[in-house]
Amino acid sequence: MIAKSGKPQLSAHDLALLGAGKVGYIRKMRSEDVNARFPEAPELGPGIELWALFGADGTPILLTDNRSSTFYRAAEDELKTVALH
Repeated sequence: MIAKSGKPQLSAHDLALLGAGKVGYIRKMRSEDVNARFPEAPELGPGIELWALFGADGTPILLTDNRSSTFYRAAEDELKTVALH
């Protein structure tokens, strides 16, 4: 798509596809928010801090209580990682 300014614009979907299979992001999560992003996860008690790895398009890849595990998994999948705060 071309904006009125004449500069190309990407939709959020197009932007996510640019990093598909190449970029992953790591995010700290609380157990209360897990089921919204990982529907298959078992019910967890409140107040647990976890780490999640997602694909560029938001696809959940890994949920763990160990931050280092997210980096190891990303490396296995040959993903460059970014952190979201």
